[in-house]
Amino acid sequence: MSALQSTRNPQAFGRVAVLFGGRSAEREVSLKSGAAVLAALQDAGVDAFGIDVGEDFLARLASERIDRAFIVLHGRGGEDGSMQGLLECAGIPYTGSGILASALAMDKLRTKQVWQSLGLPTPRHAVLASEADCRQAAETLGFPLIVKPAHEGSSIGMAKVDGVAELIAAWRSASVYDAQVLVEQWIQGPEYTIAMLRGEVLPPIGLGTPHSFYDYDAKYLASDTQYRIPCGLDAAKEAELKELTARACEAVGVSGWARVDVMQDADGNFWLLEVNTVPGMTDHSLVPMAARAAGLDFQQLVLAILEASQEAGS
Repeated sequence: MSALQSTRNPQAFGRVAVLFGGRSAEREVSLKSGAAVLAALQDAGVDAFGIDVGEDFLARLASERIDRAFIVLHGRGGEDGSMQGLLECAGIPYTGSGILASALAMDKLRTKQVWQSLGLPTPRHAVLASEADCRQAAETLGFPLIVKPAHEGSSIGMAKVDGVAELIAAWRSASVYDAQVLVEQWIQGPEYTIAMLRGEVLPPIGLGTPHSFYDYDAKYLASDTQYRIPCGLDAAKEAELKELTARACEAVGVSGWARVDVMQDADGNFWLLEVNTVPGMTDHSLVPMAARAAGLDFQQLVLAILEASQEAGS
């Protein structure tokens, strides 16, 4: 039995609302994640029900008896601290990180600034708000670059660019999703994703894709994405990666569960990209893969996440 596995009677969690859907750009992913979490909780014997978070959510919150909430809302409105604050005001314990960590991790720019202040490695970057900013970033950072909305997940709105014209076009496209657009130095090398569950760093996953980077299609649609567990690093480098992940999570203040994305350059150095405080839970998702490598099946994983909410709210 894994040390992370929940030891509580599933009925002791009370009536659990699984919150999914919402209105962010990641709605479709959240619907799939929520359905999987809800089914696993119900199969385990938890008195769980689902709420597709929409305009009637406040009425549902007032009319339903909810002992705790399992948040599976990806992106804005669920992963950015606003839902966490609402649930705290309502006195309802919830899964995952608190208000501050959720809001901070959702803001890629400010997450990077916190990491930089602590000397943690993250790629050089700039903020884009005009064509002039694009030209200045090209001159300062060079190419290739990766463009991303500062407050989106699931690689939505992201693009790799190799020239000024491409950069300006990518900035305009990303601006549809977010008024604040981030551009980073491109790190050429393998990508890793590392899950944290209840303070323990799970086995890292090495990612491989024929796409130019691990984009939305590679994450949720493609059948040719490669997932390496063990990740392929030697013991010393894997330990270094796990320690960096723990420090990155501590810096942001995450709790319960999260996933950190990291690149490794040609010299073997690791570079922190971002933290996801409500990672995907679909059949393509990475946290369930890491949990399996740590000895937890999907049902045990969701119960462990739910148990962490009980500890936080008790």
